[in-house]
Amino acid sequence: MPLQILQFGTTGQLGVELLRQAPAHDVAITALGRAEADLADPAACAAKVRALKPHVVVIAAAYTAVDLAESETDLARAVNATSPGAIAAAAAEVGAALINVSTDYVFDGAGGAPYAEDAPTNPLNAYGRTKLEGEQAVAAANPRSLSIRTSWVVSPHGKNFVKTMLRVAAAGNPLKVVDDQSGRPTSAADLAGFILQVAPRLAAAKAGDPLFGVTHFANSGEVTWRDFAIEIFAQALGDEAPDVGAQRTADYVTPATRPLRASMDLSRLREVYGVAPRPWQEALGDIVAELKATSTP
Repeated sequence: MPLQILQFGTTGQLGVELLRQAPAHDVAITALGRAEADLADPAACAAKVRALKPHVVVIAAAYTAVDLAESETDLARAVNATSPGAIAAAAAEVGAALINVSTDYVFDGAGGAPYAEDAPTNPLNAYGRTKLEGEQAVAAANPRSLSIRTSWVVSPHGKNFVKTMLRVAAAGNPLKVVDDQSGRPTSAADLAGFILQVAPRLAAAKAGDPLFGVTHFANSGEVTWRDFAIEIFAQALGDEAPDVGAQRTADYVTPATRPLRASMDLSRLREVYGVAPRPWQEALGDIVAELKATSTP
């Protein structure tokens, strides 16, 4: 019998990729969208876990509107912390392992990057705080849980930096991108592949196994947002790539404060899971190729 996975989230970048890749793995995914299980309703989400009794639960949805979270903190907390905790507790009741997706924004980026999993956390915004609370709630509720911190997620689907840059460039407007924030881009496809590979191992592992806890996942290599944009245009537009001006974070005021360098150390991926993520430029190439293949002439 294939591994039974209960997935919260169907339309986000990660949710889409998990469903796309599932047929290549010996898994059966039951995916719940907001209509079936709203993460703003912890009790309803926990009830789904108890009713379906999966082998592994994957929380592939979150409140990710970083700036809006500053004014909708209660909702962000319900979605990012309270519901994951309730889901994790229900998973423990039915003997299921759990995978929770978190963020590099648990770090303040003030020094010490790339950050290891056990580095001190100090989120600068409500989004980061609620995601950290989610990590803590999940760990407290289910000893067979894994929180995967990731960063700068991109794909051919949904809203993300790659698609935004190409849309802005197509409009022909002058471009300025911050050049003093750096991090690690993450292909949603690569993250989904890792989750589907590790899920059977988590389902078979006992509490206390090193597979559980917290790990970081991103593509290898660091880049600033500006240099990321430049590479996007180089791969997608070639000689027609627009110029990209530089902008400082201090000159681009947003409701939420963002870390300047919250890049994560990826050593644990190799040491515990035997995974060495490919360079972000290579992952970007796949995204650009799919966008070109699916674009309307």
